[in-house]
Amino acid sequence: MTEATAHTDLAPLAAAIKSWSAELGFQAVGIADADLGEAEARLAEWLARGFHGEMDYMARHGAKRARPGALVPGTLRVISARMDYRPAAADAEATLADPSKAYVSRYALGRDYHKVLRTRLQRLADRIEAEVGEFGYRVFTDSAPVMEVELATRAGLGWRGKHTLALTREAGSFFFLGEIYTDLALPVDRPGTEHCGTCTRCIEACPTGAIVAPYQLDARRCISYLTIELKGAIPADLRPLVGSRVYGCDDCQLVCPWNKYAQTSAEPDFAVRYGLDSATLVELFEWSEATFRVRLAGSAIHRIGYERWSRNLAVGLGNAPTTPAVVAALRGRADDPSALVREHVAWALAQHGA
Repeated sequence: MTEATAHTDLAPLAAAIKSWSAELGFQAVGIADADLGEAEARLAEWLARGFHGEMDYMARHGAKRARPGALVPGTLRVISARMDYRPAAADAEATLADPSKAYVSRYALGRDYHKVLRTRLQRLADRIEAEVGEFGYRVFTDSAPVMEVELATRAGLGWRGKHTLALTREAGSFFFLGEIYTDLALPVDRPGTEHCGTCTRCIEACPTGAIVAPYQLDARRCISYLTIELKGAIPADLRPLVGSRVYGCDDCQLVCPWNKYAQTSAEPDFAVRYGLDSATLVELFEWSEATFRVRLAGSAIHRIGYERWSRNLAVGLGNAPTTPAVVAALRGRADDPSALVREHVAWALAQHGA
């Protein structure tokens, strides 16, 4: 931050930032201070209960996650940005109701959001720099120890729902968050207020009971964790509960009353690719590794790799109705080079008595 900036009224700049962000495709932007206070204690308790599972990075960077100034020295404010992602896709409930179809979380049907948001946030930072001169900042999009929901709430973008995701009255929860940590002493926005009331639909809808209490998620049981973060075998007792969900899970969002206000995104990058909103389990399981790499390049799914993608599909096939096509697809990979895939294929075949 320049000496001139330090003595300037930054309210007009804050207003300009929100205007520029809209031009860049963000639906809302808010500004929070860098003091997360009691959030650090809640994070420490969550980690102590082991709810983070194999996500060791959550514990490794615990203090920095709750202290923006420790992660990026000099941070005074956090610019929190929201970008809606709900794509024009096949009906989610209908896909889930058809056990022969693979269900992919709505956020992963298009281009990897990390790349989209990071590029736009960098453009926003460049625009700020063009206005005020050189200043200290760092851009984040779910890529470092950042408490995104906490910061979004403090920046006035919404509140934390009982499923632990961020919610807004005007857009539900189908959106991404990104941040710019900065040393600019921008005026902060009023924090969001909670509007879940007595509703517990998200808790009741969770297929695996991962939402153990309001605002408390045991990631070890969460299907998103099991199909994305977990590197090894999916626990056998949870496999039947995963159903046909092969990458992530939206059940808690699909039942949330606030998501009736979620708008379909016009962002081309979030448009459905390769029919992933309605593909069958058999069709996707028969992809070769080369096909996987080509078709899912630039997708969030590509990050888990072909082995885990195949593991997830094998579980989905194990839960699918028994048909000659399902059994043939599984038998075709019974001798897969991956021991992890072979284990899940064997389980799936046993489910069909094959």
